[in-house]
Amino acid sequence: MAKIIFPDGSETTDFPAIQKRLAGLGITLNAWPAPTGERAEELLKKKSLDDAEKEELLGLVQNRFEELKRDKGYTTRDMVIIHEDIPGLADMLGKFDKIHHHTDDEVRYILAGHGYFGFVEPDGGQFLLQVNAGDYINVPANAEHWFEMRDAKRIKAVRYFTDTSGWAAVYSEREKLFR
Repeated sequence: MAKIIFPDGSETTDFPAIQKRLAGLGITLNAWPAPTGERAEELLKKKSLDDAEKEELLGLVQNRFEELKRDKGYTTRDMVIIHEDIPGLADMLGKFDKIHHHTDDEVRYILAGHGYFGFVEPDGGQFLLQVNAGDYINVPANAEHWFEMRDAKRIKAVRYFTDTSGWAAVYSEREKLFR
């Protein structure tokens, strides 16, 4: 379940309050159960997956993709897997930990592990949102945000796209309040 962390270190896990705060920024957050069953658990526990295993895991949440295609117009999806042994991990994550936006929605369904989205509010305030297994988040086009792993070692997430070309980061000059 998601958690907001404020710059003063205070936190909230009140899901309806988190949804309301995010909705004020146009962000959708839902709680969708991660896949269950022996094979799902086996795949979710593995540090990395080969392409066939990724497709197998994506198949276990195909119903979500069908729903999003119908309701939101998404045309494709893939899986991102981050773990501590990826060569060049710091450089890869460095592309996302600066404040930026995209010209298309950034949509993630977290299946395992956790990570942190940071958001900029209209008044310039900022907060972190810890996303965990079972969290679905849709960050709308042009919303200022960043992503980082912080204390997390691993995350598996489905990414949904209407157009992958709109997903390139457009960086802001704004500085993060979180270090």
